[in-house]
Amino acid sequence: MNEIELQIIAIIDKIRPFLISDGGNLEFIKYEDNIVYVRMSGACKDCPMIDVTLKDGIEEMIINEIPEVKEVRNID
Repeated sequence: MNEIELQIIAIIDKIRPFLISDGGNLEFIKYEDNIVYVRMSGACKDCPMIDVTLKDGIEEMIINEIPEVKEVRNID
């Protein structure tokens, strides 16, 4: 695992308790071509606000700390 992946996982670990408290969860899948792939599960999976949570929350936090990241994508 490289340094950027470790940083991504550390950020996700900070976000995860908030999602868990709402019945959801977030899992790091991979980092490839400056794109972070995650899996949102639990209540997050079917939430109508998933795109807002992903783009305005998770993606923004990761890009702010790791400028190399260009996008965060949810995969099923």
